Amino acid sequence: MRPSRIAILGAPLDLGAGRRGVDMGPSAIRVASLNARLESLGYTVDDLGNVDVEQPETSPAGAGNALYLPQIARACKRLAEAAGRVISEGRMPLVLGGDHSVAVGTLSGVSRHFRRRRRKLGLIWVDAHADMNTPETSPSGNIHGMPLACAIGLGPRELTHLYGYAPKVAASQVALVGVRDVDQLEKPHVRGSGVRAFTMRDIDERGLRGVLQEAIRIASDGTAGFHLSLDMDSVDPQYAPGVGTPVPGGLTYREAHLAMELICDSGAMVSMEVVEVNPVIDEANRTAQLAVELVMSAMGKRIL
Repeated sequence: MRPSRIAILGAPLDLGAGRRGVDMGPSAIRVASLNARLESLGYTVDDLGNVDVEQPETSPAGAGNALYLPQIARACKRLAEAAGRVISEGRMPLVLGGDHSVAVGTLSGVSRHFRRRRRKLGLIWVDAHADMNTPETSPSGNIHGMPLACAIGLGPRELTHLYGYAPKVAASQVALVGVRDVDQLEKPHVRGSGVRAFTMRDIDERGLRGVLQEAIRIASDGTAGFHLSLDMDSVDPQYAPGVGTPVPGGLTYREAHLAMELICDSGAMVSMEVVEVNPVIDEANRTAQLAVELVMSAMGKRIL
C-alpha cells in the first residue's frame, strides 16, 4: 500500500542541461496546484521546499565533458539526504525537477534506505532519451544526459558512488520506456548494460499496456518496489511543449495517462520524480499542468 503522506521536494537544478529554464520547473508545477490536487485524493501533503542549488552565473563550468560536475554532485547529495529522510519516516518522496541529473540524488537517497534494510530498489525510467552517456561518450558534456548510466554504476565517481557504493539500482531491474533519441556513442551502453529498453517502436507494435506491464514486472521482481523517474519530454511536444529537450514522436496524452494509471495499479511505486519542465519555452504553463495531471494519475486519480 502507498503511504498516505507525500513529501514534495523541489530540486531547481539546471546545471546539467544545455538550455536554461528548467530550474523554474518546481515553481511551475506548484503553480499548477499540485499540492491542493494531491490533497483532494486524500493524501496529507508536506511541501518541504527546495534543496539548495548553486547557480551557473556564480559557478565555473569545469571540464567540458562533464559540465558543473562538482556543483551537481553537491546538489544531488543534498537531495539524497532529504529523500532518504522522507522515505525513512514513512512518507513518499515526490521530487520536482529541475533537469534529469537530479535523479542521481533521489535514487541515491531512496536506494540507501532500502539497502540498509537489505532490500533492492527497481526503476522505471520514462524518457525520450536513454540518459546513458558518460563523459567519454557525451557529445555535449551535459550531465542531464548521464543520470541513468550513473544509477547503474557507469560515469563519474562523484555521482555513481554517492554514499560509497554503486550501482544504486541493478541494471536487470531497470526498465527504460519511451526512448526515441539516443546518441550514436551512447547506443552500446544501452545495448550492453542489461537495462531493458522499450523504444517508441516497441510501444507502437505492442501497445503501451503490454510494454508497461513488462516494465513493472522487471522493476518489481525481487525488489521492495520501484522508483518512477518521469521526464516530461517522454510526452509528444504536441501535448508537452515546454520541456528541456523536446523530441517529436512521443507518448500521446492518453498513453501517458495510461502509463501512470498502470503504475498506480501495480501498488509497487515507492518514490517518484517529475523533471525537465521548462516554463521559459512553455505555452501558458501547459506542460506543468500536464505534469500535475500525470502525477495525479500515478497517485490514484481515476475517471470513475
